[in-house]
Amino acid sequence: MANHLDLEEQEQLDQLKHFWNTWGTPISAVLLVVMGGLAAWNGYQYWQNRQASQAAALLDAVEVAAQAKDQSRVEQAFTDIKAKYSGTPQADMAGFALAKTMQEAGNLDAAKSALGWVAEQSTDAGYKAIAKLRLSSVLMEQKQFDAALQQLQGSFPPEFEGVAADRKGDVLMLLDRRSDAVVEYGRAYKALDETIEYRRMVEVKLNALGVDPQSTSSGAIASPDVKK
Repeated sequence: MANHLDLEEQEQLDQLKHFWNTWGTPISAVLLVVMGGLAAWNGYQYWQNRQASQAAALLDAVEVAAQAKDQSRVEQAFTDIKAKYSGTPQADMAGFALAKTMQEAGNLDAAKSALGWVAEQSTDAGYKAIAKLRLSSVLMEQKQFDAALQQLQGSFPPEFEGVAADRKGDVLMLLDRRSDAVVEYGRAYKALDETIEYRRMVEVKLNALGVDPQSTSSGAIASPDVKK
């Protein structure tokens, strides 16, 4: 009986050796790839979490400096976060904080620079849209109307289309392009949900130009008082 068991064990051992000799190397290679992938993923997750944590600390420094209205400290903190964590949402928010601080201080060029960086460098479509809208406001304040209009060209995420069209209408009015402004206000009116109060503001602008907002839904805007 013992000899019989020994023979079975030897056969199983031989089969195992044969299997490993045949498939051992491919299996080892696959295991190495899988384990390496898991290690890389865990490493990447750790790096991302560390980046986010450090970027958040710098953003805190930006916000503290902004509340204190310390322009130099805000600029320095924003410079640091741009240099080290430019791909993070915290860098975008730091840009907005700097722009707000500088705009309130009357330093419109610095505000314009911060917003321009977010508009160009942000990886988030929403932040890019907000930066372009705010940048257009700063340019309007500087009476750089053509430059403001340029920031509003191209496509915007759907949730920003109405606001962008309304802002474009404002710029066109300042350029005395009234009929073009009516077209943009009409687009804004159609894009904005009827439950949003902002839509009422657009309606008032159209009414002031002698246009019935409801006529914009058909695309036929009739207004003898509107001149280009």
